Order: sequence, then structure tokens, then C-alpha cells
Amino acid sequence: MSISGSKKQQTEQNYEKKVGLFVANVIAINPTIEEYKDVLGIELKEDSKMAEYLGTSKDGNDTVRVDFWIEEVKTKMKFKVGFYLEDRKKENRDGTKTQFINTVGTTSWAVDKDSLPSWFLERESRAAKVGEEDFYNFVRNWLGGLDYRDKDTTLQIEWKKLIRGNVKDLKEQIGGEFCTPFVALAIVKSVEKDGELKTYQGVYNKAFLPEYAMKQIRLIKWDDQTIKRLATKKSKDLKPYERFVIDLKGEYGCKDYYTLDDMRDYNPDDNLVESNKVILEDDGDY
Repeated sequence: MSISGSKKQQTEQNYEKKVGLFVANVIAINPTIEEYKDVLGIELKEDSKMAEYLGTSKDGNDTVRVDFWIEEVKTKMKFKVGFYLEDRKKENRDGTKTQFINTVGTTSWAVDKDSLPSWFLERESRAAKVGEEDFYNFVRNWLGGLDYRDKDTTLQIEWKKLIRGNVKDLKEQIGGEFCTPFVALAIVKSVEKDGELKTYQGVYNKAFLPEYAMKQIRLIKWDDQTIKRLATKKSKDLKPYERFVIDLKGEYGCKDYYTLDDMRDYNPDDNLVESNKVILEDDGDY
């Protein structure tokens, strides 16, 4: 018997796609090639771009991708949640309003700083950069042990460091005193490539919830009637998990396939746009 050759490199994660809500913890942020292997159990190809995070926008602005790797608390299944940040002030389409961000990562829109609401002006603020709103929304849920109502609390990642790819301060928080489990939503994305419809595992990156909200969501049947009733309530009267659902279902909400149940195996027959051929990750270069 003769057995020889080169060991095959791992090219993809071996698991079925999932949909639904799950509780998770952060286990890695912008992992290096070594961390991919040691923390995530993924051996990257030598020419992989997965561990490269810096870039340039079409307008010539610096960009950075911040990848949070999260792990479901029960199954230990791992997912990637990515955020793209650009060194450009966040404005509306016609340039009449600017988004501002304060010292605990909360945002508000206004014509200028003097026009911001009084509650927002209780803390220092600045013009937000593109992508910061979603990025800080995630970090606020992950670092849920911080008391954001306390006037002395701050949550600020130095922008000059961040846009250069320096996430050392974030990495130091993994497993720290302020970390809390949070609720995320597993989705399946459908993308047409070369005339074929392909599906990918993803995590919705615009809305997260504290862990306790999972129990509340399970108690409600999220049918059309329930959604319509919630849509009539004023935003200030919505509970966090109700706002989460309304945002998902809204005009600018999630366009991918998901369910509002506990995370389960994805059934292609439930998704009308599914095709027979699928791949597991949109990067495709493990």
C-alpha cells in the first residue's frame, strides 16, 4: 500500500446553513491568519484575502472592514458579522443633513450641531463617519455590561486608529467585564452570479438585541396582524424587541431570507428564490 501526497487545506466550514435568532458571544475580531487557525479552526489558503481588512473607496477615501466572529452559545457554531467603515462624513442623499454620533455610540440626524435634540447634546458629539451607526450598534449590544445611562460612561474607538485597521482596543474587550451575550439573526442571502442564483450564510448586521429579549420574542406569534398593530405605535412606545421586528420588516429592513424563530436548519423549500446549487460563504476563499 502506498499513501502519500500533500495534506488538503480546509476550504470551507462544514455545516448546514441556518436561519433564525440565536444568542452569541464575540470570540475574535479581524483575526490574523494565525488566529483563524488557532481560534476559529480555519486554515486559510496562502493567497487568501480573508485576513486583509484595509481598502479604498471609489472616491479615494480610506476604508476598513471590521469582522466580528461570533459563536452561538449552545452549538458553538461560528458566524462572521462584518462592518465596512469609510473615512467620509455621513450625510443624507441631498447633503442637507449630517449624522452625528455621541460619546456612547448613539446617533442622531440634524442640519447642524446646534439643531440636535437636547437629550443628544447632553454628551459631546461629532459628525459620524460612514458605517459607524451599525458598527456602534453592534458594539453597544456586545458590551452590554456598560451602563450607558451613566453620564461618566464612554464608548469611543479612536477613529484614526480604527480606519488604519488598529482594532487592539476592541480585541482587549473579548471576554472582558463588560461583555454580555446578545441576540443575533442568522439569514440566508440570495445572489445572482454568472446567471445562477446562489445562496450564502449570513448574519443581519443592522439590528441586535440583549440576551433577555430572546424570551420575550418567543412568547409572541409574529404574524401580519401583530406587525400591523406594532406599526401603529409611536417609536418611543415600542419595546426594544418590538422595534427590532419593525425595523426588520420595514422598507429599509432585511431583504434576505430569515425567520423569527429560534435558530434552525435552513430548508431551501421554504425560500421561494432558492436554487439547487449553494455555497456556504460569500468570500469563497477559505
